[in-house]
Amino acid sequence: MTRLLFREDAYLRQCVGLVSGHTDEGAIVVDQTVFYPTGGGQPGDAGYVQWDKGRIAIATAIKLQGGRVGLVPAEPAAMPPEGAQITQVLDWDRRHRHMRIHTALHLLSVVIPLPVTGGQIGVERGRLDFDMPDPLEDVAAVDEALNALIDRDLVVSETWITDAELLANPGLVKTMSVMPPMGQGQIRLIRIGQGVDQADLQPCGGTHVARTGEIGRVEIGKIEKKGRQNRRVSLTLV
Repeated sequence: MTRLLFREDAYLRQCVGLVSGHTDEGAIVVDQTVFYPTGGGQPGDAGYVQWDKGRIAIATAIKLQGGRVGLVPAEPAAMPPEGAQITQVLDWDRRHRHMRIHTALHLLSVVIPLPVTGGQIGVERGRLDFDMPDPLEDVAAVDEALNALIDRDLVVSETWITDAELLANPGLVKTMSVMPPMGQGQIRLIRIGQGVDQADLQPCGGTHVARTGEIGRVEIGKIEKKGRQNRRVSLTLV
């Protein structure tokens, strides 16, 4: 199993680790990593790794069986051998933009309190798909409410609950199509705000900013109809 250092500190930009193997497809399997692997609508991190005899660009990171993470090279090149010590370095600007977008999307699910049917995080923009039979009446009001939440500079933190606690509180899950992974004993929740200022609490395994003010201003973009009841709402970092 790979130790997920980004889960312990989302602001960690590099680390040293060991190569524990290689996949048949050419990914570098590591014992610990700062690279977030693709999942939950959040792209895998990019960057590079270096060792005593070389350096290679990393295009993305992926989840492997057994809780392992593989780093996928951007192009075919000499690979660090199994057992080698490597330094992993993130493309921090790209990761930080993902963190800003991700937290903004959690807040979007607050100002549009409808079931979520899908989502995607990008470098400049992100989107959520909602079970929304009727179009939004006032997009400008939603935009204003979203940016007002961001401007409150709420603390973003994590907490953990058991599978049983989640089953007893099904309202925590906003996504209709995907349930949080269960059976591992604990489920991570992302909390935005604290006490009477709490704005949101939902299961999430991704990376987030420490305070909502770090997101900066966002802008609601086009709203697309996707099926009979689904509508896609996009937002962009301004």
